[in-house]
Amino acid sequence: MTRPIVVVLAVAAVSAAQGKQTFIGVITDSVCSTADHSQMRMEPTDAECVTACISEHGATCVLYDGKNVYELRGQKPEKFAAQKVRITGTLDIKGKTIQVDSISAAK
Repeated sequence: MTRPIVVVLAVAAVSAAQGKQTFIGVITDSVCSTADHSQMRMEPTDAECVTACISEHGATCVLYDGKNVYELRGQKPEKFAAQKVRITGTLDIKGKTIQVDSISAAK
């Protein structure tokens, strides 16, 4: 009897983690994932550095919330390069990836 309860609880925990959430952070790239562009400094501004790392070095767009880095899937977050944003999406905890449903500038 204990095993079915454990399975049900595990499924419930996974389902809860997969719901839509809101994330706030800075759009950056996987090369400069903590939004510190001083090491690469591909271009004069942070936004241009993000764009260059993505287009010229194969980096991916990520969200840095000050503590965690999440890879972004869906939408086109590049237009928010180096900006603070609010993202609504579904988090894949294992892959630290957010499937983006919506993205907007944050205050």
